[in-house]
Amino acid sequence: MNYNKVKTEATMSGLYDEFKMKNLKLKNRIVLPPMCTNMANNGFINDWHFVHYSTRAIGGVGLIIVEATAVSEEGRITKDDLGLWDDEQIKGLKKIVEFSHSEGASVALQLAHAGRKSDLGSLENRPLAPSEIGFSSDYILPRKMSKEDISEIVENFKRAAKRALEANFDAIEIHGAHGYLINQFLSPLSNTRTDKYGGILKNRLRILVEIVRAIKEVWPSDRALMLRISADEYDELGNNLDDFVEIVSTAKSEGVDIVDISTGGVVPKKIMTYPGYQISHAEYIKQNSEISVIAGGLVTSVLMADEIVRNRRADLVYMGRELLRNPYMPLTHSKKVFAEIKWPTPYERSKVVRKFGF
Repeated sequence: MNYNKVKTEATMSGLYDEFKMKNLKLKNRIVLPPMCTNMANNGFINDWHFVHYSTRAIGGVGLIIVEATAVSEEGRITKDDLGLWDDEQIKGLKKIVEFSHSEGASVALQLAHAGRKSDLGSLENRPLAPSEIGFSSDYILPRKMSKEDISEIVENFKRAAKRALEANFDAIEIHGAHGYLINQFLSPLSNTRTDKYGGILKNRLRILVEIVRAIKEVWPSDRALMLRISADEYDELGNNLDDFVEIVSTAKSEGVDIVDISTGGVVPKKIMTYPGYQISHAEYIKQNSEISVIAGGLVTSVLMADEIVRNRRADLVYMGRELLRNPYMPLTHSKKVFAEIKWPTPYERSKVVRKFGF
């Protein structure tokens, strides 16, 4: 082994170095992950969302991923989720994109369908799922989807992607994690179908392939396409890491550029969490799928995030809770890793803390 070559490559990029992928040119590797805020009005954004995302853009985040945005009205997790099933919903989202761009942040939109984990269903109008298997007793038993239902949802993803393009998002992230509809199809724990959408893994990931292909019909080839997965189902009967390598490798072959790694959510499980508890999943998938990876999971310091990037365990790092607590963390903590960055001009006066703290 050429140790000097390995050492040079391992330290080539740090947390505050640029990341380039197709149209994406991120000023740093810090990501605001998609986190449901439950503040929408019938799927529409409001001033609260604008302030929430714009503040993180001012605070120096490289990539903002806007929270789970439903591709259909019934696909929301709750009634307060964002949506993009209507052309009228484009305008508000575009405003967020334009302001974020003006502050040097790139913006992706996570497109989602809740499936059996929607709380909007009723006994008369049950939520959709690959199989008639409920998530828990707290949720209404879902209705098994027909092939016509599947085709309609694939088309809904395509239409929402077209609207996302009109809003000028830099990237789309397909939500295939946390036990929502695509994740329900991927997992043998929630998918017991016997047709071409169930059974072996190749069949279970068929809807994901169809969604990717449909989106690519309207999404330009020079714009990044992302996928979020739950790379651990915390159940020995569920998918394992090698299954997720196959899922990611298939998605990559279909045109997915970046995979965003999370865990859990497909079945009720108590998860033992600790700082960086999902990083090893991301590292394994990056090594075995040769795809750009976003990692995270209780990463609370730029020192920890910088280590993850420098040791090539991931290409980008999301820091959700920390950015909720401190939206200006990318600016205020950059000195901890000796990064020299440009502050927004109105905030330059606060860049240096003087002798008496003024």
